Amino acid sequence: MKQYNLNHLRELESESIFIMREVAAQFERPALLFSGGKDSIVMVHLAKKAFWPAKIPFPLFHIDTGHNFEETMIFRDELVAELGVQLIVGSVQESIDKGRVTEETGYNASRNLLQTVTLLDAIEEHKIDAAIGGGRRDEEKARAKERFFSHRDEFGQWDPKNQRPELWNIFNGRRHVGEHFRVFPLSNWTEMDIWQYIYLENINIPSLYFTHKRKVFKRDGVWLAAYPFMKRKPGEEVIIKRIRCRTIGDISCTGLSESSAENLEEIIQEIAATRVTERGSRSDDKRSESAMEDRKKEGYF
Repeated sequence: MKQYNLNHLRELESESIFIMREVAAQFERPALLFSGGKDSIVMVHLAKKAFWPAKIPFPLFHIDTGHNFEETMIFRDELVAELGVQLIVGSVQESIDKGRVTEETGYNASRNLLQTVTLLDAIEEHKIDAAIGGGRRDEEKARAKERFFSHRDEFGQWDPKNQRPELWNIFNGRRHVGEHFRVFPLSNWTEMDIWQYIYLENINIPSLYFTHKRKVFKRDGVWLAAYPFMKRKPGEEVIIKRIRCRTIGDISCTGLSESSAENLEEIIQEIAATRVTERGSRSDDKRSESAMEDRKKEGYF
């Protein structure tokens, strides 16, 4: 690791730890959104550093679509047991069963969008006033508009034109009853920063991120995992390929990358050489030009 990279990562680390401590100081019932992906894993690691030797002073908060990779769920449960922290789980399947949302049908059906209602319901049920998320500004143009402290109104909605100034690292967490904040400690990190930090700190991550063999099929130029609930079009043949996940979400919208990267050094080299964005294979971002921003305005992560 080059020295300038090391200094850069330590500056990002310090900034994120400062923001986590600000959350603990300003809010009564914060929670850390945990998907089992690399960004949320890095956030947990930063939270451990921020409050060591005490335990992380807020629960992990997972929205379970019911269509998660098994490896992700196993990793989540093992991490929670290791940390000894509370785990809050919001279930999309329960939202469907209660009639709160209607499950999509058809070839492109996904539960990813349905997470918004489940998330907002869980925030209200547990009286969460700050949900700490792993969003980064380099991921997508809508996320580039976020502040560190991102205000949500009483309906859980985000107004990109109504963001509070954050001059000199002064964060305004004041809110009215029923409102809450999303907080993004990793805002200034890039995908490369995340991977280099994981390498530097020797952070454990799910095996999904490394090359492995899996049953897949191709749709619109993207490899998708073949599961019984994934309805395939005529001609979409299931084959076994060596792939890995670059980003992890609901199985129905997580594109898989052909790769030979079997360790962190090879992943870093692969990311340095690629010209495809991290979310370039996420089908949920391709539903419209403003898909992410539209979802965020409604209360998405």
